[in-house]
Amino acid sequence: MYGLIGKMTAKPGQRDALAAAILDGSSTMPGNLSYIVAIDAADPDAIWVTEVWIDEASHKNSLTLPGVRAAIAKARPIIAGFGPSTVTTPIGGYGMALTPFTPAKAGA
Repeated sequence: MYGLIGKMTAKPGQRDALAAAILDGSSTMPGNLSYIVAIDAADPDAIWVTEVWIDEASHKNSLTLPGVRAAIAKARPIIAGFGPSTVTTPIGGYGMALTPFTPAKAGA
């Protein structure tokens, strides 16, 4: 699996619009198991995006989807900058869809 966690900062007062724009393009992305947008509790202009993909290729392919490209175009003018980010290797967790790489729960 392939994961990303990253921070985006909106122009002042534009955090909710940025979150909405990012969420608009995230509903149909093949290979995506989890896509969470959260507001930063300490920074009124920042959001965090946590993504889980079946593999890195699925993430890269998502950037070519019309809905994702439209969301990026809508968000770009209100992004002030990017904060820390990291690539992760998700291994499971509550709320994450089961994949061939995740063992099924006993009795399932």
